[in-house]
Amino acid sequence: MAKKKVRNEIKEYVEPAPYNQPITETIEKNYMPYVMSVIISRAIPEIDGFKPAHRKLLYTMYRMGLLTGSRSKSSNIVGATMKLNPHGDATIYDTMVRLTKGNEALLHPFIDSKGSFGKQYSRDMAYAAPRYTEAKLAPFSAELFEGIDRDAVDIVPNFDNSTTEPVLLPTSFPNILVSPNMGIAVGMASNICSFNLAEVCDGAIAVLKNPNVTTEKIMSIIKAPDFSGGGFILYDREQMRSIYETGRGSFKLRSKYSFDKENSCIEVLEIPYSTSIEMIIKKLTDLMKDGKVKEITDVRDEIDLSGFKLTIDVRRGTDPDALMKKLYKLTPLEDDFGCNFNVLINKAPRQLGVVGILKEWCEFRLGCVRRVLTFDMGKKKDKLHLLVGLGKVLLDIDKAIKIVRETEKESDVVPRLMEGFRIDEVQAEYIAEIKLRHLNREYIIGRIKEIESLRAEIASIEEILADELKLRSYVAKELSEIKKKYGIPRKTQIIYTEDIEDEPAVEEKENYNVRIVFTKGGYFKKITFLSLRGNDEQKLKDGDEIVYSVDTENIADIMVFTDRCKVYKASLSDFDTVKASSFGEFLAPKLNFDEDERPIMVHVIPEDVSKDKVAFIFENGKGVRVPVSAYETKATRRRLTGAYSSASPIAGAVYEAGGVPVEIYMENDAGRAITIKSSLIPEKATRNASGVTLFQLKKGQRIVRVESGDALENVSEAAKCRKIKIPATGVNVK
Repeated sequence: MAKKKVRNEIKEYVEPAPYNQPITETIEKNYMPYVMSVIISRAIPEIDGFKPAHRKLLYTMYRMGLLTGSRSKSSNIVGATMKLNPHGDATIYDTMVRLTKGNEALLHPFIDSKGSFGKQYSRDMAYAAPRYTEAKLAPFSAELFEGIDRDAVDIVPNFDNSTTEPVLLPTSFPNILVSPNMGIAVGMASNICSFNLAEVCDGAIAVLKNPNVTTEKIMSIIKAPDFSGGGFILYDREQMRSIYETGRGSFKLRSKYSFDKENSCIEVLEIPYSTSIEMIIKKLTDLMKDGKVKEITDVRDEIDLSGFKLTIDVRRGTDPDALMKKLYKLTPLEDDFGCNFNVLINKAPRQLGVVGILKEWCEFRLGCVRRVLTFDMGKKKDKLHLLVGLGKVLLDIDKAIKIVRETEKESDVVPRLMEGFRIDEVQAEYIAEIKLRHLNREYIIGRIKEIESLRAEIASIEEILADELKLRSYVAKELSEIKKKYGIPRKTQIIYTEDIEDEPAVEEKENYNVRIVFTKGGYFKKITFLSLRGNDEQKLKDGDEIVYSVDTENIADIMVFTDRCKVYKASLSDFDTVKASSFGEFLAPKLNFDEDERPIMVHVIPEDVSKDKVAFIFENGKGVRVPVSAYETKATRRRLTGAYSSASPIAGAVYEAGGVPVEIYMENDAGRAITIKSSLIPEKATRNASGVTLFQLKKGQRIVRVESGDALENVSEAAKCRKIKIPATGVNVK
């Protein structure tokens, strides 16, 4: 009985009443807080150029004294950072790695590192564990904390109220544009490229001097993005203008190389920031396996202590520039960098261009400097106030000593000094704390001399704070000093797109053996040999028959002659592979024929066509041979008009390969026929020649059938109709 009661209680506990919550309420209460947390507190950088993970790490190192002290074990730094960032030691160390000098991800690294920290340009080059590496803040990082201890930014409690941390770092330069940053939030992402520090400082100075500065002006100062990996940027002015104005757009980065003629190899020395050496090697290896870059014999990674190097061995006589132009098209040796400048401004995400970001940073920095100057002025005023009180004591030091000596209670010393010298409590407390050894005229006079300099400094600060132009000039001076101290030449060189010669598009064609089949009804099949192993029986429509079939390669080209005096060229790679059991593709729509236009001959174009001819047989009994070379064109044209004479309708076309004559059977509508060798047909150099009479026809008669090659096996009368001279009369075949 007791067990049954317990079971009922358990059943009642695990089967609560259903709770119906509208989906909108679920999203609002459960999903939206998560979205906002990811956007604001994790993935999108703020105007100081840092995401929270970066900021917490660098501030921890600053508080550890690593800006001026010696290096500390990375594991110590990671452990200390967890007081501000509780997301795990592995995540913190990953963040730290990218900020180091050893990783080479930043133009100006914030962390001076010792040990293996991997490389930005390598996906597989792993960094060492934190117990093996050491780090400290680089001297450049001092610019991140300028004024942080003087009320430059708000300081707030950390996640568990055990300590404090800054809301932002008071960076004295536009770090948001100097350090590359990428983050993926919910519903939005950010991808900010890096720019040259010297150029960015000049751009910020221009904005400080003229808040309404134009995009053109900024583009003339900040030339283009600059990356730690170097290489070349293909500069398109309109694309760059879009990035500078809207914060969205993309540009191409290209590798830098040199050619070692003695060893016949190309040495790639710098690659796009957005790719890795492993991705490039894999793509090059795949191209070599597929036979698409036969000029390359080997590819290897030769990264060493001297820096990055990817070596590509090439065959003797290879043009390295032509090969690299080809590889730029086919591999990540040339890559796109997509810009998406999403930045948090006052905890709200905004998409800004370069000009917009500079304006927002200038306002942020002006606010920081204003707070620092206000803080400094307050400190100076407090000190001045104390020294003014000390000056009154100078007038009668003996009186001060007498007051202290004659006062019975310690608590009465300050009130009696206040009364005796007419000073306030703060001044009296300061005087009371002066050591006995300092109660001499020399010490007091020396301190009082500071009063005038303090008053001058306070007046100067008040003047700056009262005048917006002077405040902007003060920040501009800071930027000039930073540029002078830390500025470096551009690493990524600029190539203007208008200076690049247009290269024909390189098509990647997969090559394999195929069999092509063309039928009288106009159907075309491309069949792989693997498919033919299972079933090679060709399926045709009723009344249809095969007129051309050959084994070739997928990269081969074909020419298709039609009844409208046209020839079409196409690559077999453009056709889909089919099975022998299908009807195939209808050529007319595939090659975009005109209405009612039909094919009369299909043939694979060989590499050497110097001796090849096409014989055209017309319904009026005439014929002509035209060299295939007459259809060669400099441009890649898919259709050529005027392929043959239009004086009479075409009855058929026959391909003569390598100058070897073929037999041609012709039959008219009266049941008479002749068979001749193609060598009897005169050759004309022009495509529009009407030819000579081959078959003597009576008035009203016309040729209705033309056969050649393998098709003659199905024409039993062909042998008895053979003629050795033209024009020839027909033999009755009915």
